[in-house]
Amino acid sequence: MEKISVTQIPGFQIGHAQNLEAATGCTVVICEKGAVAGVDVRGGSPGTRETDALDPVNNRKEVHAVLLAGGSAFGLDAAGGVMRYLEEHRIGRDVEVTCVPNVSGAILFDLKCGNAMVRPDAEMGYLACRNAGVLPLEEGSVGAGTGCTVGKTLGKTHAMKGGIGTCAFRQGDLMVGAVIAVNCVGDICDRESGRILAGVLQDGHPFPGGSEEIIVSSYQSTADFFSGNTVIGCVITNAKLEKAQAKKLASVSHNGIARAVRPAHSVFDGDTLFTLCSGEVAANFDAVGILSAYAVEQAILQAVKKAASLGGYPSYQDVFVKSY
Repeated sequence: MEKISVTQIPGFQIGHAQNLEAATGCTVVICEKGAVAGVDVRGGSPGTRETDALDPVNNRKEVHAVLLAGGSAFGLDAAGGVMRYLEEHRIGRDVEVTCVPNVSGAILFDLKCGNAMVRPDAEMGYLACRNAGVLPLEEGSVGAGTGCTVGKTLGKTHAMKGGIGTCAFRQGDLMVGAVIAVNCVGDICDRESGRILAGVLQDGHPFPGGSEEIIVSSYQSTADFFSGNTVIGCVITNAKLEKAQAKKLASVSHNGIARAVRPAHSVFDGDTLFTLCSGEVAANFDAVGILSAYAVEQAILQAVKKAASLGGYPSYQDVFVKSY
């Protein structure tokens, strides 16, 4: 398999919009022709929009965009801007008097990174759509990754900067990619090297044993380890899958989170993954699932590697690259 840019997958456009001063933003993935979609919510603290419609037993045929946004529950307002943009461009279900876009999404908690009173809104969602496929696709502290943080089991003073990352692979005509915003309570680990790339710090260095050791050693504690955390993202592919398979793909894609995040799928996280399938290439499901899990894993690593320090949270670049 060959690693490619996620922007090389035809039929999809990805755009960011953010307010760096307020440390928040949103990201949109658009499929103008509509895509077969699925979702799998694994974390214990999710915040989502229009996920029930993606259940294979329900009648939703296709999705036209997925929104990833900061701002906690307030950030769902950005979907209104996505809806407006798509309607203006006649993207959606034709209902004769207008077209109605199907927009699903998920949010993350970034209110403690910057200005809590500034959140993604309809205007920011609209701007992200305008930027989709036009501006170069950045990673790190942009879009939904602007206010992301990781390693929060000992509080803000021991945490690091998260972000948003992408990765994609091609095998023959088959292409699978991922766009992932990383805002987890735990640590980000490189499976190949065994190193923690970002997570809870002690005296400027990774905490021995990491976040999992902290949580396990505090097993008698009933404290809430700051439950505003999550990994949210969208997997895109040109594979032809049925709706039930799209949901299963979302489930399999969580393997990528489990490989890169420690702990994954905690009750303090709202881990949610969407899938969008454009249906252009016939492929066996397991091949798509393998590529998807790899893409999610690598996108998570990219998110923290590309992040910039912000809001008092040091980045991978500052803690590891510049210090050693």
